[in-house]
Amino acid sequence: MVRVVLVNPLIPPNTGNIARTCAATGTELHLVGPLGFEISDRHLKRAGLDYWPYVHLTLHEDFASFKDFHRTQGGRWIGFSTSGRCSHVQFAFEPEDWLLFGSETEGLPRPILEACNSVIRIPMSQPGVRSLNLSVSVTVGLFEAKRQLGDFD
Repeated sequence: MVRVVLVNPLIPPNTGNIARTCAATGTELHLVGPLGFEISDRHLKRAGLDYWPYVHLTLHEDFASFKDFHRTQGGRWIGFSTSGRCSHVQFAFEPEDWLLFGSETEGLPRPILEACNSVIRIPMSQPGVRSLNLSVSVTVGLFEAKRQLGDFD
């Protein structure tokens, strides 16, 4: 089953909303530090409401720790970026994919993008809009992956 990875998330409500989406879909959530907030932040908990017990959450101190963990699991890294080569709906997801998303202000750092097996984008028709909200991007990418893989009832 695909997994969601947030690299250096900064805004607690975004992470809380993503955690809620992951809980609802039974998707593992990996948070890669440094985080821009305390994991006990009240805004984070409020956005996730009372769903935190249903979140399969793994915290990684930094990206090196996440890389070590990933080596034991396998699967492709699929980076999401406005500079991605193809649309998320054109991309063929696989069950063991890791969907990587960067911070709200910077996105994924170039070295991480270069380490990804593929970098994809979520198309936007208004060129004046730099990007979608992180929680929206995760939901769009995750639901397309799950749709392709037949992971819905």
